[in-house]
Amino acid sequence: MKSTQRIDWSKWLPITKKELQYHGWEEVDVVLITGDAYVDHPAFGAAVIGRIIQREGFRVAIVPQPSWNDDLRDFKKFGRPKYFFAVTSGNMDSMINHYTANKRRRSQDAYTPNGDKGFRPDYATTVYTKILKDLYPDVPVLIGGIEASLRRVTHYDYWSDQLMPSILKTTGADLMIYGMGEKPLVELLHLLRQGVPFQEIKTLKQTAFLTPLNESLPKVPWEDVQLNSHENCLKDKIVFASNFKTVEIESNKIFGRRILQQIGADWLVINPANQAMTEKEIDASFELPFTRLPHPKYNKRGPIPAYEMIKFSVNMHRGCFGGCSFCTISAHQGKFISSRSEKSILTEVDAITQMPDFKGYITDLGGPSANMYRMKGRIQSICDKCQAPSCISPVVCSNLDTSHDPMTQIYRKVDAHPKVKKATIGSGIRYDLLVKEFNKKADHRSIRKYMEQLVTRHISGRLKVAPEHASDTTLKIMRKPSFKFFFEFKKMYDRYNKKAGLKQPLIPYFISSHPGCQEEDMAELAAKTKDLGFRLEQVQGFTPTPMTVATVIYYSGVHPYSLKPMYTAKTRQERDAQHQFFFWYKSEFRQKIKAKLRQLGRLDLAEKLLGTKKTSTYPTKKGKSSRRRKGKSRRKN
Repeated sequence: MKSTQRIDWSKWLPITKKELQYHGWEEVDVVLITGDAYVDHPAFGAAVIGRIIQREGFRVAIVPQPSWNDDLRDFKKFGRPKYFFAVTSGNMDSMINHYTANKRRRSQDAYTPNGDKGFRPDYATTVYTKILKDLYPDVPVLIGGIEASLRRVTHYDYWSDQLMPSILKTTGADLMIYGMGEKPLVELLHLLRQGVPFQEIKTLKQTAFLTPLNESLPKVPWEDVQLNSHENCLKDKIVFASNFKTVEIESNKIFGRRILQQIGADWLVINPANQAMTEKEIDASFELPFTRLPHPKYNKRGPIPAYEMIKFSVNMHRGCFGGCSFCTISAHQGKFISSRSEKSILTEVDAITQMPDFKGYITDLGGPSANMYRMKGRIQSICDKCQAPSCISPVVCSNLDTSHDPMTQIYRKVDAHPKVKKATIGSGIRYDLLVKEFNKKADHRSIRKYMEQLVTRHISGRLKVAPEHASDTTLKIMRKPSFKFFFEFKKMYDRYNKKAGLKQPLIPYFISSHPGCQEEDMAELAAKTKDLGFRLEQVQGFTPTPMTVATVIYYSGVHPYSLKPMYTAKTRQERDAQHQFFFWYKSEFRQKIKAKLRQLGRLDLAEKLLGTKKTSTYPTKKGKSSRRRKGKSRRKN
């Protein structure tokens, strides 16, 4: 691709006016604005949406990472589209993309060539949409993607520390598609092709819009549920918290109700979500004619980190029934799992092996949680009536089929591909589904075969899991299982490694400052993980994001289901005091930790963490203990 003459520009969706000629177009039907660089790959939402619009017979152009603080030429270059503008912030919420949990500006944007920052604004969906509405006030704007999806109702915005109305109000957009957008987008396009005016499309599932209070609501076959108004939420945090329970329950139903909320002189109308995509529908998304490459315009700008991470990976399913209180996956992708067919997955694997720079290594066969592929309710009628936010918390649902056999079968078939040297599981697994003491009705034969296949063939040195905490009180709030089950999994995992003659450490993920967590809980976490031999690497502070239970607790001070008060570390000092316990083994933290535990009256924990008493150690990559190397600094303190 060093020479422009060798590039077949018609293989990409056009991103410049000049590229329209390679498609034989003079104008376009839809202009898609995205905060990411244009990577024509099924893991990049804008590419999927663009390709679906193309498949449905519409002319679509993409404007990736438009400049918003100049003469706005990027927003004008394709002129007025025939039907609408579509806007997304990209694969990530722009604020999470830009800031750490402590609100520090990140040094890199993984969705930009060379990781360069500064190529998208804060609150990108809002900024882009307002510009379009100023330039083309009579052209409809459709918003979607995770940033819009998670802000569809009154929500707490951590970065501005205020309660915000639906993003439809702040952007002025005409319509929103929330969640995974393929199905409602296709239905929208079909109506437009039939001549239905954009502004009259009000009854599509999985869409939301604003309408004046003095106008009649569209007639629909669904029941309505009314939330407390945005204005009342501003007056009373408890009222805001009670709204969330309704929103989450309706989001987790197969047959939800239409949600209404008053915002000023308007009704916010959120139509219920579609059912999870069928195998045929999700396969169709992955069978679109992607080049699987970044657009050639980026060839000289450097690699795109997010693309480099997933270019040789395969997403086998969507959705997550874990319902973790801090996680937005189910809020956006849904609780119910949509799985691709085995044929579709193996076809993608074969396509990856034909890429010119493929060296034989598939970096992931997974999904939001790697080992939920094909898991669903045994009796659908039971699922049809369910409104629980999680299928595995506080216990595994007796109707949930947790067989790992379909995954094991795919792992083996990918493993047998002549061009695949190794296929690893890069996304984290739900270890609790593999623990018989927790998943009591699991098929133990299925688990054994999966574990044997996983441990012996599909781990690249280390395996990621996410116990998240060691305090059972905090874990209950998180909707995660007791830490004792992680201990059981570790014993089982170590046993399989020993049997295979392997040393592949577990890499556990943990969160500090989660609602309900006290400093003493963090000290207990540090002590328990030290006893298991861990020096923690994958740790983070809790980041409040819209549409999660934990964020509602953080803002309101109460749990949205019980409305009972709950402590949350909020100040920088409180958060740092919790986070420091992750690093008990570093000399710069030892005196601070000791002083804090003395203040808490827990010198017993100080002895466990900082004393010279021997504890179990966990192997390094070379299989050697690091106790001797660190002994000197331990004695010094």
